[in-house]
Amino acid sequence: VSTSHLQLAAFALGTVGWILCTVSMGIVEWRVWHVDNTTIISSGIAWVGIWKVCFISYLHVSPGYKEQFCHKFSGYDSSIPHEIYAAQGLLLIAMCTGLLGLTATIFALRNLYMGITHKTLITRFFLVGGFFYILAGLCVLIPVSWNFYSVTHNQSIAFPPSYYMPSSPAAQEAGAAIPIGIVAVILLLLSGTFSLSYRFPVSANTITK
Repeated sequence: VSTSHLQLAAFALGTVGWILCTVSMGIVEWRVWHVDNTTIISSGIAWVGIWKVCFISYLHVSPGYKEQFCHKFSGYDSSIPHEIYAAQGLLLIAMCTGLLGLTATIFALRNLYMGITHKTLITRFFLVGGFFYILAGLCVLIPVSWNFYSVTHNQSIAFPPSYYMPSSPAAQEAGAAIPIGIVAVILLLLSGTFSLSYRFPVSANTITK
């Protein structure tokens, strides 16, 4: 047990990283668009996520009230950029692989804390957990970097007319999902590094099956 402090830290960091990965996947604030035409987008701000685009509008509601309109992306919308569809798939993979990493780490830690000194089994599960953590981190890193690149270059999106969105914003900035994703990447990669660094202590009483 005394040799597994880094792996216990890996489990804690991996848990937080996995939660942040899930949060970034669920929120819509990936790109924040500032638009000039406020006829429909009353606040002048729209949020472009990986699953949908949302904005605040005062149309069709009573004076003094506002309503958030959202349009979900369809799989057949060819106008939606590749980085958005890539983010959907890669973040789903990251969520699954991160969960597998947590499961493998829990199993290895359980054996250690219960005194089950099966060297090969424990070491392999820490290695498997570390591999899945790193894979999850890379799966988050790609869409976060790709979408951040699109934001910094103010790239446009040719939304269908039914979305009531302009094809180009006056300006855009990174939403909350991108820094959350960056933190998730750091935590998952650290977790993987800590898990892979485990070395089973050599002892005369160690059972190596």
